[in-house]
Amino acid sequence: ILTNAAASIDQQQFLHIYLRSTMTSLRRTDILSLIHLRSDGRRPQEIRHMSCHLGALPSTTDCGSALPTSACSGSALVRMGLTQVLAVVRGPADVTKRSEELPDRAVLEVSIRTAPFSQPGDRRNVNPSTDRRLIEQSNLIQIALSSSLLLHLYPKCKISVTVMVLADDGGRLEAGINAATLALMDAGIPLKDMVCACSAGRWNAGGGGGEDIVVDLNRREIQAATGTGGGSGGAGVGTSDTIYLPVATMPQRGTIVLAQCESRLSGGEEAFGEVLEAAMGGCQAVMEVMSAAVRERGAGLLKARQGKAGVILEDC
Repeated sequence: ILTNAAASIDQQQFLHIYLRSTMTSLRRTDILSLIHLRSDGRRPQEIRHMSCHLGALPSTTDCGSALPTSACSGSALVRMGLTQVLAVVRGPADVTKRSEELPDRAVLEVSIRTAPFSQPGDRRNVNPSTDRRLIEQSNLIQIALSSSLLLHLYPKCKISVTVMVLADDGGRLEAGINAATLALMDAGIPLKDMVCACSAGRWNAGGGGGEDIVVDLNRREIQAATGTGGGSGGAGVGTSDTIYLPVATMPQRGTIVLAQCESRLSGGEEAFGEVLEAAMGGCQAVMEVMSAAVRERGAGLLKARQGKAGVILEDC
């Protein structure tokens, strides 16, 4: 009996020592891959934590040198994971140059800029008028917003939208579209529907042999899928089985206003359809967060109009 008890104790000690040595040698990513989670702990079909704040800047605030110099009509701050974007709307206002005005509708001007501290390890000042990636993303945001804006209500006017990327951990195009939409709503400019953006891709999220369809890719996942930086939005050279697809939709209408895929598809139309369906599901989840932020902003304005809002006075 004593011999059996001693052998049992030795087995328990050996198992305890083996488990300790195994767990100390495993990395966090290895543990997440064992339970089929992504590198940041999310499930494949789960978007990053998202928060929206309308009216981030007062309407009478001078936007400073980095943003348009006149007072903003509406603003919004959107966080998607570690990506943080501020959008400012100016207008509708008169067109400064007669050659730019349109007699039947307003002119929509979109520009995207990045803060020097937005990307980790890269402190360069990027000129938005010459950088190819920023110009391309500005055009994509303009295309997505033009499909929802009722520009014919403001003929011979101009609406300026400036998107400032404060932190870039991947998906700055999608965050910029969401922030610009909320800023337009904060400015009181009518829209057909909210324009919600989210990305999807097919990537080996768990580290195994199979490819999973993931939603709302971060910088690391975009780099693995395209071989480029997470916020560039441009195509790189990924593997034949990886896909990165940013999508913008009007969820209540079920309309796709933007879908840009520059990756090589090995599965044909079927693989593209699966990723597109996952991206539309991500846009639906984004719409729920944005709708809650709009309702909260509307309730706050209603309380202020009724004189029920709390006001904090600060000493000058």
